Amino acid sequence: MTQDNAANDNLIDRTRRVWQPRLGRDVSREDARQITQNVTSFFGILAEWSRGEKLATANDAATPNNGEVRHES
Repeated sequence: MTQDNAANDNLIDRTRRVWQPRLGRDVSREDARQITQNVTSFFGILAEWSRGEKLATANDAATPNNGEVRHES
């Protein structure tokens, strides 16, 4: 077994241990794999949004406003 496979097996096992009590049912290895994939994708989207916000903020700062103050609500 490679190190990557061992790490994946460990992650799947830990995911099952975390989610089984919360769901109140047995979580299969496939369930755990899907949970892991969904959580990873979710945080990937959050990171993408964060990068987008940083770029938008940088673009806003680079745009001259002729001395005007902008108030956002």
